[in-house]
Amino acid sequence: MRDEKISEYLDRLADRVPAPGGGAAAALHAAQAAALLGMVARYTTGDKYAEHASSITEVIALTDELRAVALRLAEEDAAAFTAVTEAYKLPRDTEEAKAVRSATIAAALVGAAKPPAEVLVVAAACIELAEKLLPIGNPNVITDVAAAAEAARAAATTARVNIEINLGGIRDEQARIELTTQATRVDGLATRADRITAAVRKEIVR
Repeated sequence: MRDEKISEYLDRLADRVPAPGGGAAAALHAAQAAALLGMVARYTTGDKYAEHASSITEVIALTDELRAVALRLAEEDAAAFTAVTEAYKLPRDTEEAKAVRSATIAAALVGAAKPPAEVLVVAAACIELAEKLLPIGNPNVITDVAAAAEAARAAATTARVNIEINLGGIRDEQARIELTTQATRVDGLATRADRITAAVRKEIVR
């Protein structure tokens, strides 16, 4: 996926195929958030921003890492969802086959919920970095901090529904609790994204 042209990826996303789907899209939202923050940080360098040099260096390193993680998660999500569709195709002509199919589906659903849960972690990290950049970033690209926050919000809210759709078929109670706990973070992340965007809009209309 990382080597595809954007148009090719969008053609696959629009096609009647199991993957990529919403989970991969969530991960790519997170990747774009990280990339935008990396761009803002790279514009916040030089003598004018010398007092923030160490913070900016850290932001650049973290955003590059988060972007790579998000791309990996996009690929993992597509693979995990494909595993779910394959599990549903298993035979169920005997009681034993039904039991194997049911257990395989349940395990595949846990696997399918993990990439979006990790996307939430990336989205949260991006929002935290956006908050860090907001007061120190180059004002000429301050709108990109808001764009990053909105991309991170989209990543989080999209990841949440991709977690929730899998919960119904997951038997592992511990996995259900962990995934549900992750999903409950999203409202808080969305509120923080709202604040970032509101602060940017207030700044640019002065």
